[in-house]
Amino acid sequence: MRHNRRMALLGPAALLLSFDVAPEAIAGHDDWHTREHLPERLSIPGFLRGTRWTALRGAPRYLVVYEVASLATLSSPAYLERLNHPTPWTSTVMASYRGMRRAFCTVAGSAGHGLGGTGRLIRFAPPAAGAEGLRDWLVRTALPALAARAGLGSAHLFEPAAAPAMTREQRIRGADAELGCAILVTGHDEDALERVAEAGVGARALHARGATDVVDATYRLHYALLREELRA
Repeated sequence: MRHNRRMALLGPAALLLSFDVAPEAIAGHDDWHTREHLPERLSIPGFLRGTRWTALRGAPRYLVVYEVASLATLSSPAYLERLNHPTPWTSTVMASYRGMRRAFCTVAGSAGHGLGGTGRLIRFAPPAAGAEGLRDWLVRTALPALAARAGLGSAHLFEPAAAPAMTREQRIRGADAELGCAILVTGHDEDALERVAEAGVGARALHARGATDVVDATYRLHYALLREELRA
C-alpha cells in the first residue's frame, strides 16, 4: 500500500548513494561533483534535483540523493548511456570511491514541507514478515510526528524497488552494496535531528517492529542543484 506524498520531494522515486572517498581525493571529488557530475546527471530527462550531504556524525562521509520523475528514469537509455560512458574526469574520481551503497527507491511516504540544511539518515532492513505493518506505522504515525517537531521540517521513507545494473562506472569504483530502506529527516536545528528517537523513531523502535541492521548518521546539506537551473 502506498500513501499520498506531501510536496517536500520533487518526484515519486529517488536514487540514493552512500559512500566514502579516499581522504586525499575529497577536495577534488567535491569540485568534480559540483562542476561536472551533478550538472551531467540533472541534464538527463527525468532527473529533477540532486543534493549532496556530508556527515556531521556517523559514516560514511557522503550521502547523495537524486529525486526523479519515475523509477523508469533510472533504467532509461539516457541514464545508462552516461553510466557506461564516463568522462575522463569521472573515471579518475570514481577510482577514489570507497564502500559505495546505492539504491533505486520509491518514495513510500513523506510528511512535512521543504528541505532543511541538516538531515538524519536512518538505514534499516525491514522484517521478512510484517514489513507492511512497519511501513504503515512509519508513514501514518512516525513521519508526521517527526515533521511536526520543533526544528524539523520534513521526513521521508525510501524503499528499494529495483536492482541497479552493472555499468562501466560501477566497475571503476567496485561493485555497489545494497542500501536497504531509509528514513531521511531534514530540518534547520542539528540538536533536534539528534533527538529523533524522542519521537519514537530510532534503533530501539525499529528493532521492536522487526527491523534489523539499523544504521544512522547526521548530515549537513553540502550542495544542491535543480534541473530548472540548468535550463535557465
